[in-house]
This record gives sequence, C-alpha cells and structure tokens, in this order.
Amino acid sequence: MLQIGKTPIVVNDSRGFYTSRTFSTFVQEGCAMLAEGIPAAAIENAARQAGMPVGPLEVIDQTSLSLSMAVMEQTIADLKAEGKPLPPEHPGQKVMVKMVKELNRPGRAAGGGFYEYPKDAKKFLWPELARIFGRDGVNFDIEEMKDRILYRQSIETARCLEEGVLTAAHDANIGSIFGIGFPAWTGGALQYINSVGPAKFVARADALAKKHGERFLPPKLLRENAARGKALA
Repeated sequence: MLQIGKTPIVVNDSRGFYTSRTFSTFVQEGCAMLAEGIPAAAIENAARQAGMPVGPLEVIDQTSLSLSMAVMEQTIADLKAEGKPLPPEHPGQKVMVKMVKELNRPGRAAGGGFYEYPKDAKKFLWPELARIFGRDGVNFDIEEMKDRILYRQSIETARCLEEGVLTAAHDANIGSIFGIGFPAWTGGALQYINSVGPAKFVARADALAKKHGERFLPPKLLRENAARGKALA
C-alpha cells in the first residue's frame, strides 16, 4: 500500500464503514445550517476556517446529492427490514431531498447543485439558495458553526471506536485526515477530542446537543473517559 502512495488503516465491517459514515455527518451538518437560514457562503467559509479543504456544500456537489440521498434512503429501508430503530430525522436530509426531487439540482455531474458550474468561468454558489432557504434576521456565530463541523465528525468517530468499527485511535486519526480531509492541525478526529480535553469536549457537545439536537450527544465511551480524565486511545 505504501508503495502506491496509500496509508492503510484497520476498519471492521459495518454500514458505511468509517470514513463514509463520518463524511456524511460533515455534509449533513452543512445542509442543516442551510435549513436554518444561514447563508451558504457563511457555511462554506466556516468550514474552511475550521480547516476543512472545501465546504460541505461544495463537496456534496462533487460527490452527488442524489447519491447521498440514495444512501440515506437505502439505510432507512435496511433498518426497517431488519426491525431496527430508525435514527431521528436529520434536518439536513430535507434540504437534500428538496434539492434533488423538487429543484432538480443533484450535483455537479448533472449540471448544478448548490453551485453553478459555467463552462468558461469559476463556479459560484447558486443565487437561488438565498431565496429558497434564507430567512430574514437569522443570527449565526461562525465559531459555533466551526464547532458544529468539527464536533459532529469527532463524535461520530468516537461512536465508531465504541462500536468496534475502529479498534485504535491512530487509525481514526489517520483515516480522518487522509480519508475525509479532517483538519491536519487537529492531529485527527480523536486527537482533537484529546487535545480539547475529554471533559471539556463532552460539556461543549452537550451544549450543542441541547441547542441543535441529539446527534451531538457524546457516546458512552467518551463520557466514561471524560469522567476518568482518560484520553481516547
């Protein structure tokens, strides 16, 4: 693997494995912010300021909104077939459905999504986003938006470790940086938790959960480590 320029990590079999599962939390959080009426440009800028290589709206355009929606719908169908409880509806899901099914903007390959892609000019955010999703008087905090982007991915990574999808923090950290573009300055998604401090991270995550939903609630493993003052390893 190293000879062809790849860094392998150990990931156990699971729905979405690790990187795809965590990547989806990044793009869905961006869509959730748009649903709240936060301007698309502010969402993209907050992600870049946090250290992500591109914003969530741009990256989901590149990978295809219709593909993300299909994965989401198949996951729900599979869980129903298996008799397992469905996760709470994510506020970003409605945005993706609207973009694909109502507005016919499934992504770059199909001609446009959150962005316009003129042949002889640079891409730019679709101007209609402001009319469709914008709200008058919406207040937003860039620092909180950056936290939402980083915390959501880190929490999902901690869940993967708790569930045995990941078996070691170093695999999580390497995979998050090289697989999904998690900011290198953090050292990786789990190292970010460790550097913030597990107890402080849990307190901030709980505050985000109270304001934005239970997707920000830390998993049991993280709470236990925070109580013991123990880093994730």
